[in-house]
Amino acid sequence: MTVLLRLYSGEDVICQIKEENDDRYLVENAVVAVPMERGQLSFAPWSPLAKEGIPLTITKNYVVYQTELNEDLTQSYEGLFSKVITPQKKIIL
Repeated sequence: MTVLLRLYSGEDVICQIKEENDDRYLVENAVVAVPMERGQLSFAPWSPLAKEGIPLTITKNYVVYQTELNEDLTQSYEGLFSKVITPQKKIIL
């Protein structure tokens, strides 16, 4: 499940929760949205120095809230990690 975690540091982390326990999340593919020119967003690794492909642990004490990501950002995010590219909108012929 792709979620948005707002941390007490002010960061909005977009990630996939692999496992959830009482006190922590184990997440994969954690990124942050970076504002670009003309209101566009780009994604950057949340922890760029961490070894790639290893899940990260986020302690729930550091999370302000968890919510679903809006549909447009979900499609963009999933496109980063998908091996298959799917069209964003349905075309009626």
